Amino acid sequence: MKLSRERILTTHVGSLPRPDDLVALLTAQERGQADAAALQARLAQAVREVVAKQRAVGVDVVNDGEMGKINYATYVKERLTGFAGEDAPRVIGTDLQAFPAYLERIFARGGIAIMKRPVCTGPISHRGREALATDIANLKAALAADGAAEGFMNSASPGVVALFLGNSYYRSHDAYLWALAEAMRIEYEAITDSGLILQIDAPDLAMGRHIQFGDKTTAEFRTIVERHVEAVNYATRHIAPEQMRLHLCWGNYDGPHHHDVPLAAIIDVVLRARPAGISFEGANPRHEHEWKVWRDAKVADGKVLIPGVLTSTSNFIEHPELVADRICRYAAIVGRERVLASTDCGMSTTAGFPKVDPDIGWAKYAAMAEGARLASQRLWP
Repeated sequence: MKLSRERILTTHVGSLPRPDDLVALLTAQERGQADAAALQARLAQAVREVVAKQRAVGVDVVNDGEMGKINYATYVKERLTGFAGEDAPRVIGTDLQAFPAYLERIFARGGIAIMKRPVCTGPISHRGREALATDIANLKAALAADGAAEGFMNSASPGVVALFLGNSYYRSHDAYLWALAEAMRIEYEAITDSGLILQIDAPDLAMGRHIQFGDKTTAEFRTIVERHVEAVNYATRHIAPEQMRLHLCWGNYDGPHHHDVPLAAIIDVVLRARPAGISFEGANPRHEHEWKVWRDAKVADGKVLIPGVLTSTSNFIEHPELVADRICRYAAIVGRERVLASTDCGMSTTAGFPKVDPDIGWAKYAAMAEGARLASQRLWP
């Protein structure tokens, strides 16, 4: 993983808006009506386009925008055996349940209708090596053509898969979680073996509190988080920490979030995760104040902080000076080399439903690059 040795590097969390024609192809695939040849050809082209776009707006560490995925978590149903059941019941956060009128509006525009979420009804194993190899090849070809500083690839955590795709086969949540960990290990190792940085998307470590485990106490949820971190550590046991980053968040939606678990309640457990990079929400107005939690935490020397300095659910374009301020807060805690500027979450976690207007989203990335330049002037006077 590249560090900010001469200036603050920029990156992002993962998902980016897909072109409309690609969304149509992905939707057809989701419905079992895929034109495989057309999808593969358009996908390779879309990855080249999105890598070039990231570089044009000043993103240093880039990815494929998750162009080939209908959703950042549910895509695994195509790569793992065992998912043949009916769609899992919709899981609704306790914060949104408190505001039913708003809940109805937010789900009406959320993309749930096109996204299948089958329940696990049989033993899990990995069967998606071909699709994974295609994703890796597309990104590496785009990186070679563009000359980007570094490339990363997203992969769902065992815990977030368990959150979105229910279980009716394994005897317990733990048994389901560990079966997922063993299967996802194949994907994690293939990504890092290719030379790419692995990003494990693990919103379950925070979002899980008010979405999946809303009936638990904070102490009980901490125990669950410990198990989810252990599953990540098991699945990545053969991968060097510096080849990985882990993303946690409280849910990429513009809801009230007043039931979110405080960062202080879970940070020590999160820091036990093997990945060296920790990506997290730093601009979300419900959590921006928690930069002070990182100041008070015992952050090991090998850890790299990747704070969100842009919101991923608002069409405000952050002022570069504000972005610079946010970056410098974290640089003061762990040192300038161990900070990469990023976004709070993905800009389109479900294909076809960007959280931010796509053109505004790219302008936000440009503002991040300018903010990183201003922060670098402060930090390398």
